[in-house]
Amino acid sequence: MQNHEVYIKRALQIAKNGLGTTRPNPMVGAVIVYKNNIIGEGFTSAYGGNHAEVNAINAVKDKTLLSKSKLYVTLEPCSHFGKTPPCSNLIIEHNIPQVIIGCVDDNPEVAGKGIAKLKAAGCKVTVGVLEAECKQHHKRFFTFYNKKRPYIILKWAETKDGFVAPISKNEQKPVWITNTYSRQLAHKWRAQEHAILVGTNTVLEDNPSLTVRDWCGKQPIRVVIDRTSKLDADFKIFNTETETIKITNSEIDFNQPIAIQIADLLYKRNINSIIIEGGTQTLQTFIDEKLWDEARLFIGDAQFKEGIKAPLLKGQLISETKIKNDLLKIYAKD
Repeated sequence: MQNHEVYIKRALQIAKNGLGTTRPNPMVGAVIVYKNNIIGEGFTSAYGGNHAEVNAINAVKDKTLLSKSKLYVTLEPCSHFGKTPPCSNLIIEHNIPQVIIGCVDDNPEVAGKGIAKLKAAGCKVTVGVLEAECKQHHKRFFTFYNKKRPYIILKWAETKDGFVAPISKNEQKPVWITNTYSRQLAHKWRAQEHAILVGTNTVLEDNPSLTVRDWCGKQPIRVVIDRTSKLDADFKIFNTETETIKITNSEIDFNQPIAIQIADLLYKRNINSIIIEGGTQTLQTFIDEKLWDEARLFIGDAQFKEGIKAPLLKGQLISETKIKNDLLKIYAKD
């Protein structure tokens, strides 16, 4: 493996520390190398804070070394003023002579402008090191800017015999199919994504909070489909723990394809990723409209023998993992 790849791989590794906090900004990683030694590294701070390049430069104790160092970054440095000044300007100010970039930024406000600015200042720029890995890492960001919609993750749990819920139950709360560890992992996922969505029936049947309780992390925005405004303020989904968006027939036309309208609505609200948690009808709507990127399916040990059938999904199986007695399958859309 070439040295460039070694340091971009390290930048990707530390970039993951920003997962769930940088949204809607991308979670970038940056590494500064002097004579084959890392002298500074950083990842994107929580939204509104420093970008990865700034944190990496700040981490270098002896700033005189910057003019003799290389900067490795997973995504093209920004060239515009947003919540923070342009990173490309800071790189130029410190006379960093060489910048190695994983992939170009597709945000129209950047899109090659950062690279052009660096080159104009005399900086040697290399682009496309571990490009596929960097694009995969920045999948939420690229989906948002290229497809004009959030990155969509489908998630549900089903029994061994293919049911997501019993036909009837005595209490207005979930019937757990998975074990404690799987449920904790699901809460970790909630903290990593920008929003979480369910349909009306899930709220009526389970009265979920849709918050992060079994993991420490940022609360996702809750989105609920409530076509005819059946749901009143007493449901947990409308508590003050985090923001809730209610989608009614005032927001979208329920006589037209629904999933694409929801995706468009969330894009306009600057939401760059979402987990669709149910129920079956809501999940199947996104599947049938072929509007999803990833599906995470838990198969528990229980059997209901009858009940509400799980969604029908066709996709590319990426991985299978045992979580004690549960099986987790991850799919990508073909």
